[in-house]
Amino acid sequence: MYLVKTPEGQQAFKERHSDLSQRLRSAFLLFDGQRSLMQVLEATSALGVVKDDILTLVDRGWLATRESSAAAPASESGSPSLAPAELASGVGQKRFQKAYPMAVSITGALGLKGFRLNLAVEAAMGYEQLAELAPRIRDAAGEKAYMPLHRALFEADA
Repeated sequence: MYLVKTPEGQQAFKERHSDLSQRLRSAFLLFDGQRSLMQVLEATSALGVVKDDILTLVDRGWLATRESSAAAPASESGSPSLAPAELASGVGQKRFQKAYPMAVSITGALGLKGFRLNLAVEAAMGYEQLAELAPRIRDAAGEKAYMPLHRALFEADA
């Protein structure tokens, strides 16, 4: 099962909700839709995170399966006037999902130098917020490390 953070979960993370303990915060960060539940549990087993802890986050609506989070925006499209914006948002969401793990990896590799930038990237809740951070990431990490992220964020899918 592949899980992703929901907007509610990202908000709880950002606000340091009391139900999201430090060990669960560490596990929560790893859910990017590309790691399976088992991979995250293996990575956080030393912290004492168990499957029931993760299922509690799912029950709270802070994590959702990759498929259900992709289907939710499509089911909410009721107004025809919003259709073009939602289409653009779908492209932005795909780019965000592709670029977010890259941005976290790049800023995480900066160590203490990029600590605040890493926090800003982790708090990004969508394509627009991540795109706003792109110049700061480029300045901090350098052009060579930044280029794959730039392609993921700004270049049309081939």
